[in-house]
Amino acid sequence: MIDDGLEALRAEIGLREIASLVERTARWVAPETFRYLPVWYPEHARRKLFYNANWSEPRINTNRVSKTKVHKFEGNINANEALTRALGLRKKNRPNWSCCHLWGVDDAKYQKSNDVVADHRFYSCIANMVLLPTPLKAFTDTMPEIKAMLRLCARNLYGWQCDHETLEATNKALDAWSEWSAWPNSWPRQGEEKRPLGTIPFSEEIKADADRRLATIRRDLVEAGQFYPREEVRSALNYWRIAEAG
Repeated sequence: MIDDGLEALRAEIGLREIASLVERTARWVAPETFRYLPVWYPEHARRKLFYNANWSEPRINTNRVSKTKVHKFEGNINANEALTRALGLRKKNRPNWSCCHLWGVDDAKYQKSNDVVADHRFYSCIANMVLLPTPLKAFTDTMPEIKAMLRLCARNLYGWQCDHETLEATNKALDAWSEWSAWPNSWPRQGEEKRPLGTIPFSEEIKADADRRLATIRRDLVEAGQFYPREEVRSALNYWRIAEAG
C-alpha cells in the first residue's frame, strides 16, 4: 500500500505552482465570443444518441470482431468542436489539447451520472469549457481546488455560472473560496476586467463560424428529420435568449 497519489503530488508541488502552470497554458474563449453565441450544439448532449446527417435514421456502430451493432452515442465530440471553433481553431491544429468542462458532477472515479453535461443547455456552452494541454486535464478531473479555481475564473470572466439544479452546493462553495494566495495573477476576481493569459480574441473568422452554426440550428429546427430533439433545442435557445429565426 502506498500513499494517495494526490497527497504524494501535493508533497512535491504546491497549489500555487499547479495553478500557475494551468494559467500559463490554458486557452479561454473571449467574453465577446460567449455573448455572441453561448451554446453551439444545442442538439447534442453527453450520452444522447447519434443520428445520420438529417436526423432520420440511427447511426450504428458495428463491432468488427463480434459484429454486434450498437446505437452510437455522444461522448465529447460536439463539445470539443464547439470549443475548438469558438477559439478560432480546427481540430487538426490543436494536437494534444483537451476540452475540459468546468461545471459538472465532481467525480474523479467517473462512477456518477453527469447530469450537467447531459443537459442540452450546458453541454456545448463555451463558458463551461476551457482548453488545456492533455496532461493537465487530470488536474481538473481529480483536484477539487483547481476545478474550483477554474470555475471562479470563468464566472468572473463571463459573468455567468452554471445554474443546473444539481450544482447549488457547488456554487455556494465557490462563494466561500479562501485560497487567494494561490490565485493566478492574470485571472479576474469578482468585478475585475482582467483577461486570463491565453484568452483568444473574438475575430471575424470566429464570428463567421458562429453565424454558420446558428443558421444550421435554425434550419434544422424546420427541416431536420423525426429524431431531431426540437424540444430540447428550443429549451436551450430560450435559456440563452437566442431567437429561433433570424
